[in-house]
Amino acid sequence: MQQIINFLIRNKNNLLFLLLLGFSLFLTIQSHSYQKSKFISSANFLSGGIYSWTSNINSYFSLEEYNLRLLEENERLRSRLSTYEDSLEIKTYVDTTYAEGNYIFRASEVINNNYAKVDNYLTLKSGARDGVERDMGVITSRGIVGIIENVSPNFSTVISILNSNSRINAQLKESNHFGSLTWNGKDPNHVQLTDIPSVAPVSVGDTIITGGRSLIFPKGIPIGRIEDFSLDQSESFFNISVELFNDMTNIGYVYIIENTQQEEIRRLQNLTEDE
Repeated sequence: MQQIINFLIRNKNNLLFLLLLGFSLFLTIQSHSYQKSKFISSANFLSGGIYSWTSNINSYFSLEEYNLRLLEENERLRSRLSTYEDSLEIKTYVDTTYAEGNYIFRASEVINNNYAKVDNYLTLKSGARDGVERDMGVITSRGIVGIIENVSPNFSTVISILNSNSRINAQLKESNHFGSLTWNGKDPNHVQLTDIPSVAPVSVGDTIITGGRSLIFPKGIPIGRIEDFSLDQSESFFNISVELFNDMTNIGYVYIIENTQQEEIRRLQNLTEDE
């Protein structure tokens, strides 16, 4: 207490000056409308900047929560859109599989991602308890990621498109010519599309999408763009280099796709083959 009193005594002149200055500014602002409006405007600007700064900090620390909310919302919207199109019998879309409402989308988190090997895998924080099963497709909002291979109660592994054993049906977006998507084990940003016939209209920059001829991925999911192409030795098919839309080195959250009619179609195909 004595130190405070000593401080006030030592600085009494400065404190008196500041007090009188503040009082004079108060009288000036109160008696002149122009100065008053400027003061209010400056105060609002200062407080607004502080609120914006604190809001940005709070938003930064809540990014993971916000991302999860968006994933859950997108999951619901995708499923509702599929059902909605089915109820209206919309048949004008190129992708009729969505119009038939056969697919359910589940959000999941990637907890491990390999991309530097020849045969790469991802691990998801979703398993059998979440409805995940073998041979379900995995995508992001930008493109395909891979196919579920093994499932435990709480986790699942995905055979990445960056895997020498991966074979995914894909086609040119501008035509119905389709082939197989493979990976040569070199660049994680590029995959190869084979078996596209030489009569197909192929151009650099064309978009490659899923072909919808498997029970895993619906037709129309983006894969990448053609970066380069050439004819094989027989000159009957193209060898196409595809630049992926997905950055496979940075996959945080994904969607797992369930084809609700997969088992029915598979049983019918097996029955036909047995005959």
